[in-house]
Amino acid sequence: MLFLKHALGPARRCLYRTQRLLVRTPLFYPQVCADKGCVRWQSGEGGRDWNPRWQHMVAGLAAGTGMVLAFGLYHRQEEQAASEEQLADSAGRGGEAVLPETAAPVGAYPIFTREEVTKHRTLQDGVWVTFGDSVYDITDFVGLHPGGSKIMLAAGGALEPFWAMYAVHNQQHVLELLGEYKVGELSSEDKKKGSGAISDPYASDPPRHPALKINSLKPFNAEPPSEILSENFLTPNAFFFKRNHLPVPEVDPERYRLEISGEGLPKAVSLTLEDLKTKFPKHTVTATLQCAGNRRSEMNKIKQVKGLDWGIAAISNAQWGGVRLREVLEHAGYRHGGAAQHVQFEGLDKDVSGTPYGASIPLRKALGDDGDVLLAYEMNGEELPRDHGFPLRAVVPGTVGARNVKWLGKIIVSAEESKSHWQQNDYKGFSPSVDWDTVDFKSAPAIQELPIQSAITEPRDGVLLERSGEQVTVRGYAWSGGGREVVRVDVSLDGGKTWQVATLRSGEDAPPLGQAWAWKLWELSAPFPPEGEQLDIVCKAVDNSYNMQPDSVAPIWNLRGVLSNAWHRVRVSVKKD
Repeated sequence: MLFLKHALGPARRCLYRTQRLLVRTPLFYPQVCADKGCVRWQSGEGGRDWNPRWQHMVAGLAAGTGMVLAFGLYHRQEEQAASEEQLADSAGRGGEAVLPETAAPVGAYPIFTREEVTKHRTLQDGVWVTFGDSVYDITDFVGLHPGGSKIMLAAGGALEPFWAMYAVHNQQHVLELLGEYKVGELSSEDKKKGSGAISDPYASDPPRHPALKINSLKPFNAEPPSEILSENFLTPNAFFFKRNHLPVPEVDPERYRLEISGEGLPKAVSLTLEDLKTKFPKHTVTATLQCAGNRRSEMNKIKQVKGLDWGIAAISNAQWGGVRLREVLEHAGYRHGGAAQHVQFEGLDKDVSGTPYGASIPLRKALGDDGDVLLAYEMNGEELPRDHGFPLRAVVPGTVGARNVKWLGKIIVSAEESKSHWQQNDYKGFSPSVDWDTVDFKSAPAIQELPIQSAITEPRDGVLLERSGEQVTVRGYAWSGGGREVVRVDVSLDGGKTWQVATLRSGEDAPPLGQAWAWKLWELSAPFPPEGEQLDIVCKAVDNSYNMQPDSVAPIWNLRGVLSNAWHRVRVSVKKD
């Protein structure tokens, strides 16, 4: 039944195409008459009615051919729909996709006006969209769309404004998939009008350092070269990994307001940036932030997942300066008790529908004396950079990066989690057995604290080492979520057969128990093994709760590619003397 459900649309399109192949030019296409049940076949040359005696034979042959083609097309669609964000790599590296030529000439399609297209905005009426001068019926693709129901925002209108926002779509095979749903052309009058000038919502994004490895250009997502991470305990702002879901907003600090409301508050409160800097004591917290998708590329080697192809550097460490969220909530009049369980954050970054990025954290984390949640306006002693949330962001130490909301505009104390897509339908972990046909996002909790993690930053995978140095030096980082301190890193030079303990390096005094928010850098120098032309270097970390990394990726694989924390492995060659 699932196949039949998805195959109906492709079969209908295949029938239409087969019909075009079988019927000699001039092409005839169906148009519904005023009388119920009547179909008139009108030629592309206009005017003439046609009623072929072998119409039913053609339709039967076409339907059979269509179902066969639909079977293959359905599986192709499933494969292509599995990874929307994953496609961002090529989209971010230049080159515009070109809408593929269709099998039939332009004049072979029915002509529609934009007004007619706007009538198809529901699953009941069909979901139609335009792209360029073409009309597409994407009704049967709505349920397969990796971005969920957001595709319905484009229903009845042009795709261009949305694809300007989500540039991941600007790839050849995405356009080829769209081409499978083409049902018509816009009228010549509407072609002249066009869909309006589409401005680039990313045009005002800030400049970035060219050393960053770009995983997606629009929105901008990039990580530094891995070896930079182990150079400094605090990651320089320019090299701190960039994770944006939407365009970077331009915020005037003089007009900025932080709105605070919700359960347990007598009234809504509005604070300026100056209020936050002058009415509250400044605190600093050194905390590591890590994207939930860090090291996703290793999961992709097992089986393709949906998400940006992050390497090992979607993690960085900084000293944050700002005010404690707990003190701000107390200033706003928050009283303990009542139904409140969560603190919701809303950013000033918004999609084309005006929906902001949002997330939430448990109220106990926000209010705890040892939670150290900051509303930060400084990063490494400097004004918060635009890419990192200027003028104000949430910093939630020990918690997945997705909850550290940037460009913070609203704080809402609530009995419920944020209803944001990124809280409810993303950033959750699942069994390796769950696929996109069976996933139920409501069945899994939102990721908050992250598991133990470590990775090798030097040497890089595939490099050639000189044996003349007698010793090999291995460096990396280790970190655990929830404030759990890393107490040991084990390193192997022979794929895990034997192990040595690395030296841990921390840039600060020993943290209080449960408040180890920052990573530890580590290093091991050891003699080259006497024989062999390759080293299989492996690292694994242990925290003070004796949580350890799993030894392989396959058992923790999940369709979203999050929580990737298996032993990290690099293979290097050793040059003979």
